[in-house]
Amino acid sequence: MKKIIALTGVLALGALGMACGDNTATNANKAAANAMNAAANAMQTAANAAQTAANSAANAAQTAANAVSNAANTASNTAANAAKTDDKKDEKKDDKK
Repeated sequence: MKKIIALTGVLALGALGMACGDNTATNANKAAANAMNAAANAMQTAANAAQTAANSAANAAQTAANAVSNAANTASNTAANAAKTDDKKDEKKDDKK
């Protein structure tokens, strides 16, 4: 029973010591934690900006690729249509003979 009372007393003194601890150390730890959080937030902001720039570049590249593809398709279709028109003209000439 004496051990339980002694242990309880030690725990109570420990809790009292934690509750009435040195505020200077606590404040320093909080300041360090705040500084680390600020640094982490700044890094996240920079990472977000880099991701936004990468997305913008990718979108611009995709837009350019689409423009080139559309131009190639237009040229191909124009050539194919011109060839069909020439074939029809040739068929009409053959029919007249």
